[in-house]
Amino acid sequence: MQENQSVKLEFICLMASLMSIVALAIDAILPAMTSIGISINSLDSNNNQLLITMIFLGLGFGQLLFGPLSDSFGRKPIVYIGFSIFTIGSIVCVLSHSLEVMVLGRILQGIGLAAPRTIAIAVIRDMYKGDYMAKIMSFVTTFFILVPVIAPVMGKFILNHYDWKGIFYVQLIMAFLVSIWFWKRQPETLKPEYKIKFSRHVFLDGLRELIKHKETMGFTVISGFISGAFIVYLSASQVIFETQYGLIEEFPYIFAGLAAGVGLSTFLNGSFVMRLGMWRLSYFAIIVFSVNALLYVSLFWNATTNPSLAIILVFMAIQFFTIGFIFGNLRAIAMEPIGHIAGIGAAITGFVSTIMAVPIANFIGSFIHDTALPLFIGFTVFGSLSFLIFIRMRVIHKREEIQA
Repeated sequence: MQENQSVKLEFICLMASLMSIVALAIDAILPAMTSIGISINSLDSNNNQLLITMIFLGLGFGQLLFGPLSDSFGRKPIVYIGFSIFTIGSIVCVLSHSLEVMVLGRILQGIGLAAPRTIAIAVIRDMYKGDYMAKIMSFVTTFFILVPVIAPVMGKFILNHYDWKGIFYVQLIMAFLVSIWFWKRQPETLKPEYKIKFSRHVFLDGLRELIKHKETMGFTVISGFISGAFIVYLSASQVIFETQYGLIEEFPYIFAGLAAGVGLSTFLNGSFVMRLGMWRLSYFAIIVFSVNALLYVSLFWNATTNPSLAIILVFMAIQFFTIGFIFGNLRAIAMEPIGHIAGIGAAITGFVSTIMAVPIANFIGSFIHDTALPLFIGFTVFGSLSFLIFIRMRVIHKREEIQA
């Protein structure tokens, strides 16, 4: 276990790459949503949002499967299994001719990608702890954020010069390259003495252990609320900018610019977290997240159309800038007490937050037709709920510190 040792750049890049295939699978198809809808005879933009939200459903259930397996059989074999399932899901997507089959393929993609995503977090927890773990997570996430910046532009380029199926072929190539890199360069991090014999009880035993840690459960719920609101943006961004604002060609660059803001704040978080602590940074970020959304709702509650592009971009930029100070820190806080069950812990917390997030995203997304107001209402409601839970977690944390 390392706490204050230097980290190799290659390790950060490799962990980020494992997680980045998820972002590539989600964001690269955003500019192609209309083309995919036409090809599979699905012309309702709200229904097509399922191509984004349902991959998260697969991620949730996949984490629940691969986390316990990684605690029993090691981190590395599970990554290879996950990439194999992702390959099958990608082939289903390419060959699909209906929304239902495409959604099935996306769910399979999500299940497969849950393995590298979960294992990356477990590997980091195997090797680091405390605020230093949060710092590593921030730097990993900074590299990871580069993919949402590049992916829509790449997807648009492939769409213009080939067709939407080419996007899935590129995803497969990238997954293959990352899996080879992981195989060659990353040692197994699960020590033999920490392996848990796999049985039908491993999940229930892990869940019982997890429930004992109120902070872990509380911050997992917060992650679900914030993730749900954020997934709404991912699934509805194409509707907002291409349909509501008519910015078809500009959309990939707008999406990239907002993602770059998340990357900047995540990078800054990696520097600030060692001085201010992950609790304080995420606390103030959630306050800004909630207040900014509430201000938008207050200003445009009775509006029948969106404000000017410049205004909504300012509000969105502030909203997503706070994300960089929220996600990595929340995950690190949740994982901190459960290092002894890092695999199953990452699986269950990821499953709970994702299963919460998907229905939240589908519900709010169904209201986004003429304006982006429902998006900001979602930010306000779930940001405020997260703030209230955070206050409760701070009280519990301080009480435990006094007792210790």
